[in-house]
Amino acid sequence: MAAEVVALSARTSGFTLSRGVTLLFAVACGTAVANVYFAQPLLVTLGRDFSIGTATVGVVVTLTQIGYGLGLFFLVPLGDMVDRRRLVAAQLLLLAAALTAVGTAGSAALLLVGLGAVGLLAVVTQTLVAFAASLAPPEERGRVVGLVTSGVVTGILLARTVSGLLADLAGWRSVYLSSAVLTCVLALALHRVLPPARESVTPTARAYGRLLRSTVTLFARERLLRVRALLALLIFAAFSVLWSSVALPLSAPPISLSHTEIGAFGLAGAAGALAATAAGRLNDRGLAQRTTGIGLALLTVSWLPLAFTRHSLWALAAGVIVLDLAVQAVHVTNQTLIYALHPEAGSRLIGGYMVFYSIGSASGAFAATMLYAVAGWTAVCALGAGISLLALLLWAVTRRATVDSVTPGASSASSPS
Repeated sequence: MAAEVVALSARTSGFTLSRGVTLLFAVACGTAVANVYFAQPLLVTLGRDFSIGTATVGVVVTLTQIGYGLGLFFLVPLGDMVDRRRLVAAQLLLLAAALTAVGTAGSAALLLVGLGAVGLLAVVTQTLVAFAASLAPPEERGRVVGLVTSGVVTGILLARTVSGLLADLAGWRSVYLSSAVLTCVLALALHRVLPPARESVTPTARAYGRLLRSTVTLFARERLLRVRALLALLIFAAFSVLWSSVALPLSAPPISLSHTEIGAFGLAGAAGALAATAAGRLNDRGLAQRTTGIGLALLTVSWLPLAFTRHSLWALAAGVIVLDLAVQAVHVTNQTLIYALHPEAGSRLIGGYMVFYSIGSASGAFAATMLYAVAGWTAVCALGAGISLLALLLWAVTRRATVDSVTPGASSASSPS
């Protein structure tokens, strides 16, 4: 298996990753990941249309994240085994089909199944991140990962804005049907410009099983991967606590904002996209630990203005800016560090890492909506602050045991198999 994935990673060595292609990666990543977040400003509407109660409406987001987590473990590792260009195109086309199913769902059951499928297939985002990292020269990998991840951040932010706007103009179904069309266009564009593998590795059941087991082996072997994965779980749990529940107080009296107005607050987190690029450059300079510590401290502090959301929308905007900036800075640093452990296993490393992201996001969404129904917005903010502080403490007690930067392949004498 090790020989196969090393050979596969070398097959596109003659391809030059231009800025235009990097931007296409970023656009595709942003579009794909946006599908996971479209429902957040629509929770009240979806709950009403499909008779889902306030305390359990978070299941809409949770099931999408569960699907995403399954895709990260079972689909993303295939990028280390098969032609990534074909894998990306196939996943995008299937994603378009799942989006169409959600947009035409006639019952809560069909809606939830469709959203689970959307989450499962939206992991094409991580396949693209690993693909871009594999095509970048080692000395520019942080910059490329940062730029592509800034597309992911922008997609997450615009997801809420676009979702709210389209829902007000043409109904919530138009959100998913429009995305299905755009996803098909991107599938064709990527298949046209990305480099194909010169050879084809046929995925057998035995080889695929070894591939999945090697993901677990990587976690057992690499302390840095375990620490950074736990940080991802915590920061995205905090991220999801905010974004999976903030529509509830904003849509209720006395604030009573529309879908478009709620979604517009996603734009306040645009600083997160800037942080993604800056964090990548800082990592290239060997400042990963410093970037992580500052990011986690800001994440913890961000919950103070967020607690005043009911009294000031300016406080909400300030809290969103700080929270999104902090989360994305840590996230990009995490991905850049872990990819450098074993570049030939990039898809498995990033996929395994992102499983923890998905667990955190799903847990945060479910806990936040349940807690809001019982104890209100202040309790939700206390939960987010507690999770953020726990992440900061984890970093503090582990930072001396991990390094600021990793030379590709230096952490282990042999490749995972």
